[in-house]
Amino acid sequence: MTTSDTGRAQVSIDINAAPEAVYDLVADLPGMGRWSPEATGGRWLDGLTEAQVGARFRGWNKRGPLRYYTTCRITAADRGRLLEWENDAAGLSVARWRYEFQPNGSGGTTVTESTDDRRGRLMRTLSPVVMGIKDRRGHNLRNMQVTLERLKAAAERQSSSS
Repeated sequence: MTTSDTGRAQVSIDINAAPEAVYDLVADLPGMGRWSPEATGGRWLDGLTEAQVGARFRGWNKRGPLRYYTTCRITAADRGRLLEWENDAAGLSVARWRYEFQPNGSGGTTVTESTDDRRGRLMRTLSPVVMGIKDRRGHNLRNMQVTLERLKAAAERQSSSS
């Protein structure tokens, strides 16, 4: 796990599955709730049904009793290599999320999940009260680690059964 003072959080994991197979699991954004401890699912918007640049997605989330959604826009989609989106809440920029998929030389994939905090000063000030999260980067790092561990288990299970 790594983090920095810039609001960026990043976690990597090695998965014994091909980059394209792991990408396909992540790119099924309505199913993100299978991996994430905070995201619970979602739906594609504007009649689109897959991750492609410009596609929009509504993601539902939960944090304790709090339920909320964000609207996401895919900014990069390169199967087996990169998936990235930006999300906002109530029209305000929140974060950029990125998944990178690199062959690791042993027939598997190193997956790196990262996020860049894009909240403005007001949202950063109010967020600890509204969301109940005092350390956003630490919170994201913990959730990203869980997400990648769950993704690894599913991808390796799927890879071994094919």
